[in-house]
Amino acid sequence: MDETATITQYKLYIKPNDLKELKRDIWIDEPVPALLTVEGKKLEIDLSYRGSHIRAFPKKSFQISFYKPSNFNGSKQLHLNAEFMDPSFIRNKLSFDFFAELGILSPQSHHVFLIQNGKAEGLYLEIESVDEWFIKRRKLPNGSIFYAIDGDANFSLMSDLDKETKKSLEVGYERKWGVASEDYYLQDFIFNINTIANSEFEREITKFVNIEKYLTWIAGIIFTSNYDGFVHNYALYRNSETGLFEVIPWDYDATWGRDVNGKKMAANYVPVKGFNTLTARLLAVGSFRKQYRQLLEEIMKHQFTVEYMIPKVEYYLQLVRPYVLQDPYKKQTIDKFDKELAVIKEYIVERREYLQRKLSKFD
Repeated sequence: MDETATITQYKLYIKPNDLKELKRDIWIDEPVPALLTVEGKKLEIDLSYRGSHIRAFPKKSFQISFYKPSNFNGSKQLHLNAEFMDPSFIRNKLSFDFFAELGILSPQSHHVFLIQNGKAEGLYLEIESVDEWFIKRRKLPNGSIFYAIDGDANFSLMSDLDKETKKSLEVGYERKWGVASEDYYLQDFIFNINTIANSEFEREITKFVNIEKYLTWIAGIIFTSNYDGFVHNYALYRNSETGLFEVIPWDYDATWGRDVNGKKMAANYVPVKGFNTLTARLLAVGSFRKQYRQLLEEIMKHQFTVEYMIPKVEYYLQLVRPYVLQDPYKKQTIDKFDKELAVIKEYIVERREYLQRKLSKFD
């Protein structure tokens, strides 16, 4: 961690009529033109609001698509998250970095301070878009990317939303990158998860998903306690060379001891075995269950400890605090911000105790 790091200022300029159009209906995804200045570089962009329920918050999150030039720092698109319900501003960042350290494909992120038409709009987390540029930057084999867009991305043939059989196998997903024929591989994946006989599952499922990466992803959810992570907050990447799916985490602000409403979450709220059809079937196999337990124990020994995590938490909190004081939406709650170190530390301690109890009886 760079002890001299500072937060970059982003200057956003939107014409009054375009700003009026943007605010006219917050639920419309149609972008408006704008100008973004970053460290003296002027960039013509398309700007829109992003997210679902978060659009109703007074502090908006944005999606930026670069127009001229067509990409910036190796990105065609990026996301500015307001982190409005996270009093610490760091849970998303902390989670993405945590997953990356575990060897999971994860979006890069960093904090920025946004100025809109000369006025402070506040502290934001810039998050890398998971798209073809995500693949290129990592020099990964080309493939396809599917976003899990709602709770029906549960790896099941049954809908989580209406409790009926899904009308199609790709329900719950949206192809972000890849040709239309890639949809077949997703459909085949979901179908086989649900239809492979128990006697053949251990052998056959390895033809569709990277087991080690999948179990590590589940472990990451378990340690961060992202309740929605099993059926929603992720993307699927299919590696064209191996033919296997990997999972990329997304939207991890409701973690590390706070829920989606910003309230404290009980340390035992997210069960150690998780939930979704693929996870249940994998953990019903003795060898996979043993592999999963060993993963949890290894991560608890090295990464998920107070000694390892709290210096990172302290660093990021110290980095963003001066900018929280300048955030027009959050500066009045600085007292709550200052208590977040204790909240996250308490969560790690209590979550470890819960997991240790469960692992002692893990069959």
